[in-house]
Amino acid sequence: MSCAPRPKLAVWKFSSCDGCQLTLLDCEEDLLPLADRVEIAYFLEASRATSPDPYDLSLVEGSIATKDDIDRIREIRAQSRVLVTIGACATAGGIQALRNARDFEQLRSVVYAQPEYIDELATSTPIADHVRVDFELRGCPIDKRQLLEVITAFLAGRKPDIPDHSVCFECKRRGVTCVTVAHGTPCLGPVTQAGCGALCPAFGRGCFGCFGPKADPNTRALLPLLRTDGLADQDVARLYRTYNAEAPAFREAAREATDTVKETAEETRR
Repeated sequence: MSCAPRPKLAVWKFSSCDGCQLTLLDCEEDLLPLADRVEIAYFLEASRATSPDPYDLSLVEGSIATKDDIDRIREIRAQSRVLVTIGACATAGGIQALRNARDFEQLRSVVYAQPEYIDELATSTPIADHVRVDFELRGCPIDKRQLLEVITAFLAGRKPDIPDHSVCFECKRRGVTCVTVAHGTPCLGPVTQAGCGALCPAFGRGCFGCFGPKADPNTRALLPLLRTDGLADQDVARLYRTYNAEAPAFREAAREATDTVKETAEETRR
């Protein structure tokens, strides 16, 4: 009696640094039990060997930054039964989405010696802005334990058990002293989704929001505290835009802080 074919796993890269793909490779021995359960059909970061579509599970890293990206992600969506975006670039535009709030043509002329050869979109956008996404895994980079949970959940036919509470919960679980309360350090922990294990606060640094907004974040309530801890409004906007600029909650928080800067400047001119 023949065995059923293993599900096909594909890993794709768009505009990104490859850090989330490397997280998969960093799983090392944890990958061995999964290797017998799935066929790695397309993963150019690991091997040139590929198998044809369709794919049962596609993991997509990176944001949409060119016109070709749009066509390519639509093809991948059509070839994939389940599509999961991994990392801040794929789920919220990534660091490259910093250009979304600036004059793109000016930036291109400053960065590149021959900008006429650069065929880029004026914005960097999440995968979900262009195709249907079945699940989003946050982080810059993603957490390998959460990645393994996503793959395991797919194989078991269930929803991934990924927390949507804040980093503050992780600080409490680790017994980490609150850097804001104890030292007045600006921190996005109260509005950022857990997943990093409170890495930065454990070393006395404020959270930078690498995992994007938690469920229903109250960014407006955090704004006065960030100001009290020494951040000017333009610095608040930069902090929210660093890793997850196109996450709606962080995008609106940055816009609100920027609007405050503009209103203050107008009042000063009067």
